[in-house]
Amino acid sequence: MNERLETGACFCGAITAELRGEPLSVVYDHDDDCRRAVGSPLTIWIGYPSGQVSFIGGAPKTFSKTPGVERSFCGDCGTTIAYRDAGIPGETHICIGFMDNPERFPPEGHAFWHLKLPWIEMTDSLPRIEGTSRERDPAIGDPVLRKCG
Repeated sequence: MNERLETGACFCGAITAELRGEPLSVVYDHDDDCRRAVGSPLTIWIGYPSGQVSFIGGAPKTFSKTPGVERSFCGDCGTTIAYRDAGIPGETHICIGFMDNPERFPPEGHAFWHLKLPWIEMTDSLPRIEGTSRERDPAIGDPVLRKCG
């Protein structure tokens, strides 16, 4: 049996990646921090073990506003690529819009449901999770509570 291989690229094609194996999670995210960073009312994050994500063309730029959270993007076209959270070590969460075949990643739930914009209607029967969908190190803290300025 062949290992699953997925690819992604930014809008301009300067950053490309390969993702190997099965994702750990595929979740709608209604968090307001991510909303602002992505520039969309919500997004879908695809979680992978960091060792299974390889940037094969170009290197993303990174930015951090929330302590412990590092976001990556294309420095040329601005495409959101991923985030890493110190509270979830060893994982990289890829933005579905970066993926070449996003239809291969059906969501499994909704994270930060309580932050969903009131005019967004979701009619699916997926779990509604009040916080993050991944177990987070409590010593790092909840990203909602550690926002900066």
